Amino acid sequence: MREFAYVRAADVAEAVELAGPQVRYLAGGTNLFDLMREEVERPERVVDISRLPLSAIEDLPDGGLRLGALARNAQVAADDRVRRRYPVLGRALLQSASPQLRNRATVGGNLLQRTRCRYFYDLGAACNKREPGAGCDALGGFNRTHAILGASPSCVAVHPSDMCVALAALDATVNLTGPDGERSVPVTEFHLLPGETPQAETVLRAGELVTSVDLPTEQRWRGDYVKVRDRASFAFALVSAAVLVRVEHGRTAAVRIALGGVAHKPWRAYAAEELLIGAAADEAVFGRAAEEAVAGARPLEHNAFKAELARRLVRRTLIELAGRS
Repeated sequence: MREFAYVRAADVAEAVELAGPQVRYLAGGTNLFDLMREEVERPERVVDISRLPLSAIEDLPDGGLRLGALARNAQVAADDRVRRRYPVLGRALLQSASPQLRNRATVGGNLLQRTRCRYFYDLGAACNKREPGAGCDALGGFNRTHAILGASPSCVAVHPSDMCVALAALDATVNLTGPDGERSVPVTEFHLLPGETPQAETVLRAGELVTSVDLPTEQRWRGDYVKVRDRASFAFALVSAAVLVRVEHGRTAAVRIALGGVAHKPWRAYAAEELLIGAAADEAVFGRAAEEAVAGARPLEHNAFKAELARRLVRRTLIELAGRS
């Protein structure tokens, strides 16, 4: 690990003031330390924000819930309001990482965690995300875990978060503070597809800090988060799905579907949702929606199985949730 300066911010304003091109914020450190140890990240200064008062989980006047950026993943998963009103989020968090990591990892850090693509971590491999213009060795390499949706010739890495897939299905909002003041961004617009600039992973502006995430007013959803991985714990998703559905009088009145492990960002299956609204809540329609959820998939040499896996996961989850309704 290379030498770096360490500064502890006294408040949000000071943290923003200390930010810069070669500066990284430190919260739980569960991803940043790995990146620094492998010399993928080489910050000149690390600003410790872990003691800022941003860890509360608070009810909002409109009936929603605000998660402080420094709230620990384990804390959010165990919160009774999350478990009752947003169980899809609690289930996603409990299927992420290990208990030890969930006790350290934060909401803000989870939003900003970087891909686990082996070529991104290998300094001897070509990676446009790590070094723009270098190329992408994953395209012709072992790409079993890589993207089938929304990728580009510049990058086929996937976003690793479980939490963010659930937040995408919930239509959560990310609150930011930066040199130009405060602003809010829908979580579905927070992460970017790679295009020709895969090094730009989010819409964060220079110096901006994630301060909280807002969950919308509770609705009468049936929801679940389902994750398929190579082993039962401490593994990233090959494919995951966060599904919310409300069935009324045998028809789908409302639905949200977000996929993980398949794209550079949590992937909302908007076309599948549109197909389901107002349609009969039966297996035939759910099967067509599952096909639509991965329409346009472009598998690589080693990951064609992901498209079929995603189809089956979406179809099965919709059937199970409709049955509960």
